[in-house]
Amino acid sequence: MSLDFDCNHLQHCKGCDVSVKELDSLLTLLEEKKRKIEQEEAETNMQILLDFLHCLRKQKLEELNEIQTDLQYIKEDINAVERHRINLYRAKERYSVKLRMLLDDPSATKAWPSLMDRRRCGIVSSIHPSPQGLCWMNEGNSQNRKVDGKALVSSQMVQRKDSYSGSDSHVTQSGLAVARKRRVHAQFNDLQECYLQRRRHWVRQSYKQEERDTNSMNREGYHAGLEDFQSVLSTFTRYSRLRVVAELRHGDLFHSANIVSSIEFDRDDELFATAGVSRRIKVFEFSSLVNESVDVQFPVVEMSTRSKLSCLSWSKCTKNHIASSDYEGIVTVWDVTTRQSVMEYEEHEKRAWSVDFSRTEPSMLVSGSDDCKVKIWCTNQEASVLDIDMKANICSVKYNPGSSFYVAVGSADHHVHYYDLRNVSQPLHVFSGHRKAVSYVKFLSSNELASASTDSTLRLWDVKENLPLRTFRGHTNEKNFVGLTVNSEYIACGSETNDVFVYHKVVIYLIKLAISRPAAWHRFASSDLDDVDDDAGSYFISAVCWKSDSPTMLAANSQGTIKALSVDAFDLGMAIARGIHNNPVLNAIARTINKLLGFNCSSEQF
Repeated sequence: MSLDFDCNHLQHCKGCDVSVKELDSLLTLLEEKKRKIEQEEAETNMQILLDFLHCLRKQKLEELNEIQTDLQYIKEDINAVERHRINLYRAKERYSVKLRMLLDDPSATKAWPSLMDRRRCGIVSSIHPSPQGLCWMNEGNSQNRKVDGKALVSSQMVQRKDSYSGSDSHVTQSGLAVARKRRVHAQFNDLQECYLQRRRHWVRQSYKQEERDTNSMNREGYHAGLEDFQSVLSTFTRYSRLRVVAELRHGDLFHSANIVSSIEFDRDDELFATAGVSRRIKVFEFSSLVNESVDVQFPVVEMSTRSKLSCLSWSKCTKNHIASSDYEGIVTVWDVTTRQSVMEYEEHEKRAWSVDFSRTEPSMLVSGSDDCKVKIWCTNQEASVLDIDMKANICSVKYNPGSSFYVAVGSADHHVHYYDLRNVSQPLHVFSGHRKAVSYVKFLSSNELASASTDSTLRLWDVKENLPLRTFRGHTNEKNFVGLTVNSEYIACGSETNDVFVYHKVVIYLIKLAISRPAAWHRFASSDLDDVDDDAGSYFISAVCWKSDSPTMLAANSQGTIKALSVDAFDLGMAIARGIHNNPVLNAIARTINKLLGFNCSSEQF
């Protein structure tokens, strides 16, 4: 008897007498049905739990396998590095033995003049291009001292043990090593990711080529992935600070507002132009700034405008042409030779924030405005040739350096829009991730785009693959335009703390690594001011610009001060020089070589 039948029977029997036996039968059937449902539910729950546990086990086994594989890579690489380290140590010992034999055999020094004659040119050119060659390694009053083999040996006998070990040089270089290690640990997660990516990538490649055990090693015994990572590590730890090369005071005598909104190098990096709230475009010679020590640096060209300026862009083809955008929405192309405007475009209805010349199509330029419009202009036409309505304020526009068909747009809607100008009905890509307005966009290459936002972050994007690559944090930017500049290796920006920040990016083959914390920074300190300024804490960096792919950049702040800054390496060269100077054995060799080459130098020069 089915449960459905009994339920129907029960309904028909409503108001009728039902026997106890029939009720018991119905209750029994209900209990059986309940147990069956509970059993099925329990079995389903067990199956779901079992599936979850199997998936979890599989995932953890895969993770374990990956960890074990990574550990194997690390073990192999540790062994390779240790072998190379031992080989270097043995080579150093062999060199030390030869050096001792040379110093203990005065007759050997008699052969040095002929050796020096054969290698003189090579030594001079390889050590220093000037006749001062090895003077910086010389010891005092060498021109009055007779240097021969016996004197050379006797002068070293007292401290021979320390001499061979090079203790002073070792201490100096150890200090540098400690500093570089600190930088590694500060960025350990990023560097770990890079190492594992490189190792896994090369293992996959070697499996495809069936060369893992034969051709994937370099001469030091390193796998290709380790060799790549060593290059990344060396590059990242090489630089330590931003050094001030030159400074230009851009403010006027009455300390009026003089925020530098834009600073840009020309096509050949010979000139740079500044513009801002002063309503003037000023053009300076970079060589004069860094080479001439003068209190006041005057521009070689100055052009006045009727409105405050927001952005500059030099023509990548016509050296003397520069475009500007201003607070009235006017886009102007200037001839810096004649100091006159070539073209003026007045279609924007509100403040124009950004303008950019195309690199591949020199007559084309793009602008963006608070009227939510992106406009494409041609210097041969008086009206815009294309108009894109973005529905949000435009903060920044930039042409792709590889093609005039593609334009990146930074908008107040928190997004980066990437357009193909051949079809502007919708963007090719929309990059999301910023939490506030996107204030700048800059291309590092035809595939890589950097963006800055008032959420205090920079982001790196792959416009070809439509992928986010990295987020950079460290600077402060919540309300002002603080500048953004890029080259093939570094991304730099300003901060509302009056600091310049430089972030490091390394691209090797198919794997991209960007160090998310600053590689170096520099503060425009309040000590830059002649007088104590109560507003010093409110100053911020307002514009930055790299000098092409060199380690030199220009930075300006809201006070109007402009500095030329250089990314400096850890001073290993000077450390080695000091190590030679403080090492009696190496110093003696330097003195002897100087004497044989006829150089008379004093240690005061060092």
